[in-house]
Amino acid sequence: MISLIVILAIGLVAAFWITGIYNGLVRGRNEVKSAWSSIDVQLKRRYDLIPNLIETVKGYAGHERQTLESVIHARQQAIDFTGSVEDKAKIENALTSSLRSLFALAEAYPQLKANENFLSLQEELASTENKIGFARQYYNDAAMRYKNRVEVFPSNIIANMFAFQPEAFFQVDAAEEKVAPKVKF
Repeated sequence: MISLIVILAIGLVAAFWITGIYNGLVRGRNEVKSAWSSIDVQLKRRYDLIPNLIETVKGYAGHERQTLESVIHARQQAIDFTGSVEDKAKIENALTSSLRSLFALAEAYPQLKANENFLSLQEELASTENKIGFARQYYNDAAMRYKNRVEVFPSNIIANMFAFQPEAFFQVDAAEEKVAPKVKF
């Protein structure tokens, strides 16, 4: 009788232990999804700002059609994309690059640089880019915590039993963004 009680107690402890690890993995996966949602909200905000920015630039630099079309094309690709986090990061990096060319183009037009609407949109876009950066950092932190739960013993045993997979990081692929800027005096 005592051995039956000991066996039941061990079984009950093991069940609680497995349940605790499983619930931790589910919470981690949900945190990663929530963090991705934060990135997605900021990306949508950026997508909404771009057409207004394009229209403002068109008035001053309408003959710079190729630059404007590349921004429009990159924005549409980013909006339509439904694939993996790695591929989404590549498309977002392409959009960021095309926006940089748009702002570089604005340097050639002093009247555009002085336009209040353009300056306001540029400031809003810069603020949104900062928010995207913070959201990306939060997402990557959540993905790392979840990845650790999935790969570290003993939770990796439960993760493998229930097919939990680590999430990909949202990484910057553009080489020029990884290099520290050079400052010359």
